[in-house]
Amino acid sequence: MAGKAVPRYQGVTTMQRSITRAAFCLLAAVAAQTGMVADANAQNQSRLERGRYLMGSVAACGNCHTPRGPDGGLLTDRELSGGPPVKEPPFDAYPSNITPDKETGIGKWTDAQLKRAIREGIRPDGSLIGPPMPFFFYRNLSDDDLNAIVTYLRQVKPVSNKVEKSVYRIPLPPAYGPPIKAAVKAPSPKNELAYGAYLAGPVAHCMECHTPMVKGQVDMNKAGAGGFAFNGPWGVSVARNITPHESGLKAWSDKEIEKAIRDGVSRDGAALKPPMGFGFYKSMSQQDMKAIIAYMRSLKPLPLGGGT
Repeated sequence: MAGKAVPRYQGVTTMQRSITRAAFCLLAAVAAQTGMVADANAQNQSRLERGRYLMGSVAACGNCHTPRGPDGGLLTDRELSGGPPVKEPPFDAYPSNITPDKETGIGKWTDAQLKRAIREGIRPDGSLIGPPMPFFFYRNLSDDDLNAIVTYLRQVKPVSNKVEKSVYRIPLPPAYGPPIKAAVKAPSPKNELAYGAYLAGPVAHCMECHTPMVKGQVDMNKAGAGGFAFNGPWGVSVARNITPHESGLKAWSDKEIEKAIRDGVSRDGAALKPPMGFGFYKSMSQQDMKAIIAYMRSLKPLPLGGGT
């Protein structure tokens, strides 16, 4: 004989049912919150890894912002606490301390203030950061890569090091351009040429050194033609022509170009001089290296210095 159907909640009071529902809701909320925290942590870790890669390879910010020892080697225990002065006829520039030290670094800056300083060259107090920071290129740094770099800077060891104020013998502009309000995205790595231009421009700012300047401005009509002279403890080094011209890289193989970038060794075996950040570029991924070389191959062939 079939038994009589029993209601699911027979014998359970209304209060007990309410408590049960509340418990389920609480568990669901906790699970959702836990999932959100886990997603946020994973996202932050992903940004940190991207930032670590960029700072340790393509972007190479430490090439200017990290102190060097008597032998010219980077003092890694004082990473990003302010590099050697850059002295040129128009200025004596002192690369700033960009560690999270609150008194001498960027420890009191908000993320928004730090991003504005990197992209637009404006400090929290409204003053303008001068050359040789390549704001012409950094303005086009993608939101994702900018966030990754800031995330990395936040976890660098704070180092107390008060850096001397830069001196400029040229007038600085009121600004390097209008405020950046629209989202900035990087090209897809699948578009090798566009991505190579992005890496060589906004990220690595290769063209800042390897392109002639006209009235203090990078002349992108002569992109990659080189000719700029750098004075330092190494003597004088001249930025190489990296266009596919006879005086540039026309006769170079991709492997020879890669060896020059990674190891600082020319195709004839001669050691290349600073300020190229060979120690950083050694860690560049093969995909990024390939994209940058493809971009250089696409440049208009120009003689050294871009002359006619």
